[in-house]
Amino acid sequence: MTGVNGSVPAVGEFVEYCRTQAGLLRGAVETMGSEADGLLDGIDAKTAEVRARLERGGPEGATTPQSTDAPDDDPVDVEAIEELEAEIEDQQLLVRAKQARMEAFRELADGYDGLAEELHSSVDDGREAMERVVRFEADRDAPAYFEDRRTVCEAAASRGSDAE
Repeated sequence: MTGVNGSVPAVGEFVEYCRTQAGLLRGAVETMGSEADGLLDGIDAKTAEVRARLERGGPEGATTPQSTDAPDDDPVDVEAIEELEAEIEDQQLLVRAKQARMEAFRELADGYDGLAEELHSSVDDGREAMERVVRFEADRDAPAYFEDRRTVCEAAASRGSDAE
């Protein structure tokens, strides 16, 4: 990977790149957090609906099952409640998956921040900075986190395959 004039970019450019990547990851975490909040709101609404249906069921809103000797005049739609419970469970799984993804994004963002600080404080050579960024991104599969943005690792890999 080379700069405009064929030289390796300066260390400061890699520091800024790392900070930008961390910021983008944190923005993605915020978006995922909003999505998770929406799912949690849906879970709360469905849970409230299940409770309301159960409270309305049975004689005089009783929540205990009737005797098997009594006629079945229970207005509770068990199938509908089971469907709602299945939807709640599905949404809970989605929330857990989103939370795990958010944590992975946070960890990568923190890693980029640490790398930026390390490059800023202890690296003077642009080529060494580039090598560290490429190694960092390759070790953490960073390209998988950026769907619409090319990472230094990807640029270096495509540059390497162009040279062959």
